Amino acid sequence: MTQQAEAIPGTDPAPIREAHDLAEARHHITTVYIPHELTSHDSRPLDFRLAYLHSRQLTLGHVRYGADVELLCPPMRSCYHVNLTLAGSTQVRQGKRSAATDGGRGGAAFGFTEPYLVRWNPDAVQYAIKIPRTAMESQLAALAGRPVDAPIRFDLGFDLSSAHGQSLLAAVRHLQAELARPGGTAELPLVRAQLESYVISQMLLVIPHDRQDLLTTTGRAAGRTHVRIAMEYADEHAAEPITAPDLARAACVSMRALQVGFRDELGVSPGTYIRNVRLDRARQDLLARTEGVPISEIAHRWGFHHLGRFAEHYRRRFGCLPSDTIVTEKTARSSVELGRVVRPRAGREPDHSFVP
Repeated sequence: MTQQAEAIPGTDPAPIREAHDLAEARHHITTVYIPHELTSHDSRPLDFRLAYLHSRQLTLGHVRYGADVELLCPPMRSCYHVNLTLAGSTQVRQGKRSAATDGGRGGAAFGFTEPYLVRWNPDAVQYAIKIPRTAMESQLAALAGRPVDAPIRFDLGFDLSSAHGQSLLAAVRHLQAELARPGGTAELPLVRAQLESYVISQMLLVIPHDRQDLLTTTGRAAGRTHVRIAMEYADEHAAEPITAPDLARAACVSMRALQVGFRDELGVSPGTYIRNVRLDRARQDLLARTEGVPISEIAHRWGFHHLGRFAEHYRRRFGCLPSDTIVTEKTARSSVELGRVVRPRAGREPDHSFVP
């Protein structure tokens, strides 16, 4: 059975798939994730439900089977797979490794080179997240500031009960809510890319793996030249869905080094610098605004999907609200038409005073 939810602009449709027999449930998981074998160890029928969303860098599903079932999956080949157990429990195995997960307390991460097995208890509910190898490894490379030339070997089972684990769960919940909300992040590529990158970064920081030394090694701060390159990249690509790791890649340094370099040279983080550039562009568009174009359209154009936060960031940067900028510009135009030039109310100008 398939209940077709409202299509989300910018993504694939977001259906809810339900089934009460093995064949149909297997078909749904095969379609969204991977062909597999599905076996029931239960006399009761399935109460299967899958709600999923495809996004640019990952597939995010909310899954239950409602029965004691076992999935045997072949190697994913080109994707990593992460399960975050929300309720109930599961037992997992990959190669010679095995682990157990409990709701809200544990998850499992599967590499793509070996088959793996997941046994669900009847009460188990999980986020099932498929991440292309290119997305996961390029994010690690961006965080580390160096190429990643081998598969990442994650621990099979990992802790979700810690503060860091709960942060990962919260990040995934937020991404799911935004992608599913009509008019939300799904319609804003700039914001969506940042949220997806954040979730993948959280996975790399929370789930133990064999490349963590790349993330814990303390490196030197990025030099002034690297900071300047990153600034120029942000200025040139502000209209694209770039994130702080993109600046690190452009400058050929690690995220840690870039963060320290930006703090030392500019007093802000790379992410804040990107936001400030976009605020500057939004202000330029407000000043050049055609009558009737709403503030929300300009805010969305530059990746600000929450108008309240946009207004607050704008006020902090320029000393006035977006609506004040429009009123001031209208006053200036009217004065020019009357032959009386009146200077607009001065807000704090964008600070791009960095000198290499």
